[in-house]
Amino acid sequence: MRVVSLVPSLTEAVAVTAPGLLVGVTDWCTHPAGLTAARIGGTKNPDVAAVLALRPDLVVANEEENREADLAALRAAGTEVLVTEVRTLDQAFAELGRVLAACGRSGPRWLDEAEAAWAALPPPRAPRRAIVPIWRRPWMVLGRDTFAGDLLARLGVENVYADHAERYPRIPLDVLNAAGAGLVVLPDEPYRFTADDGPEAFPALPAALVDGRYLTWYGPSLVRAPAVLRAALR
Repeated sequence: MRVVSLVPSLTEAVAVTAPGLLVGVTDWCTHPAGLTAARIGGTKNPDVAAVLALRPDLVVANEEENREADLAALRAAGTEVLVTEVRTLDQAFAELGRVLAACGRSGPRWLDEAEAAWAALPPPRAPRRAIVPIWRRPWMVLGRDTFAGDLLARLGVENVYADHAERYPRIPLDVLNAAGAGLVVLPDEPYRFTADDGPEAFPALPAALVDGRYLTWYGPSLVRAPAVLRAALR
């Protein structure tokens, strides 16, 4: 079987579970190390002709990360496209199972371990209200109905903007600082927040710098994510 992945999370899931199936991946697919599949552009701007030239039996994609126009072009050329939707942890587990089944694989150990790791989390204490920027210039934060927001809620972090009308609203910095949060969570992707770039914008708040892969990726990283994120949020 020949598979092209347009999503870094799904690339890692397929590569770890079924080595050798992937013939094409995006420029942003960094895990696992040593991927030898052809690079076919970005998640938002894949080279459709290059994908088709690889003669995939299946292209795996995501409704948020990939553009419908590109997926439609692949379908029009006769390629099977599996589109995932992942906005909660439970949905991630279900969609990972669906993708791997479509690749002829099911029930990998890492998926069972990931479910067990999250199920073993102790009940969160009183939640800490937080803002979660994902970009600056302009400032954007996690809003409603996001996978990362669901993970944080399970770890006892209440997103101040969880009920916002938009999923990734643009909020002025002065409004963020007056939002009544007790914590700012700064992941290193999609914007690379660091100790020197981000915390200074929120002088009154403690800052938790987190590895964006453990907060936003759904795949084998979910096994270690509870422990890694809990440590960062302390």
